[in-house]
Amino acid sequence: MEIKADTSVCIGAGMCVLTVPKVFDQSEDEGTVVLLEEKPPQELEDAVRRAVTLCPSGAISAT
Repeated sequence: MEIKADTSVCIGAGMCVLTVPKVFDQSEDEGTVVLLEEKPPQELEDAVRRAVTLCPSGAISAT
């Protein structure tokens, strides 16, 4: 799995951080998504897919 995050679309809701804090963080300056791991371990894939679904702006994608 590979994750992409578009900070220009992110609205800083923080759902990704709340769902998978090992993979996502938020910028202290802008509050937008910070990707900690582009290729998370397999055991986090279900949680990452949930974070993608919960993102209200569609800023996160996983393939």
